[in-house]
Amino acid sequence: METIQKNTMEDLAKEVFQIEADSILKLKERINKNLENALNVIISSKGRVIVTGMGKSGLIARKIAATLSSTGTPAYFLHPAESTHGDSGIITRQDVVIAISNSGETVELLNLLPLIKRFEVPLIVFSGNQASTLGRLADIYFDISVEKEACPLGKAPTASTTATLAMGDALAVCLLKKRGFSLEDFLLYHPSGTLGKGILYLVKDLMLKDTERLPIVHEDDTFLETVDFITKKRLGLALIVNSDNKLTGIITDGDIRRILLRYPDVSILKNKTVMTQNPKTIQADAMVSKALALMEKYSILSLAVCNENSEPIGLLHIHDLLRAGVA
Repeated sequence: METIQKNTMEDLAKEVFQIEADSILKLKERINKNLENALNVIISSKGRVIVTGMGKSGLIARKIAATLSSTGTPAYFLHPAESTHGDSGIITRQDVVIAISNSGETVELLNLLPLIKRFEVPLIVFSGNQASTLGRLADIYFDISVEKEACPLGKAPTASTTATLAMGDALAVCLLKKRGFSLEDFLLYHPSGTLGKGILYLVKDLMLKDTERLPIVHEDDTFLETVDFITKKRLGLALIVNSDNKLTGIITDGDIRRILLRYPDVSILKNKTVMTQNPKTIQADAMVSKALALMEKYSILSLAVCNENSEPIGLLHIHDLLRAGVA
């Protein structure tokens, strides 16, 4: 009996996923000039985007406002019930309003219309009923209607709120792209935690730059000399340079083990014979987040820091990032 119930619940959960996924995919057919119009209106606005909705639509509106704000479009959530008690003063003539209502007849939102129209504020409506009051009065309309809710009773907003959220995400991402919003911009709006620390620090802030401690050897030095040098420096590697002091290779603790296994007589080896050529490097003015991304992508623990002439001027180790709370 328990197994039957379990399978029934699993099937129901899968059906919810399917209904909500279908609802999102159907939105693709409804993207037309309304998207470009909305993007142009928002970007040309000198104010903010005021996102409003009641009930479950209000919760989705909060999330859309948060996503817009974190991706370069200043946005606020306005509770429509509170708006008629003074909060509507947040709306200025320079703003854009996004009103969310599946029915398009939410009374609290309709109460905002006189102010919106009086101020000639552009009204973008997310609704499932274009023939509704909000749908008819919208300057730009997005159809977020769904064939059915995932709720078996057909009452609880499920597929409709998921579709609305997806439409809001699409709008936010398109705005991000149209503005040329970069990773650096994104990190700037996230100053707390690992993301923020990646933008607060530059490589030069955390790298080892003491020239006396930098593990630099020449490519014509012997391998055994370099092993002794690495042991004394205790940094787990040596940076190899040529006669012009340009970085040409690297030898790490891991390389040493592989070299010892590969060559029967290491006493005759030169660094240029066994070093890893063209190691990954970074510049001192780069963001630490970029350095961390390189380390993760290539599974390496250290990065040589070089100037514009490919000369090593520092070393950034994963331990430096850990101490700073970046990694």
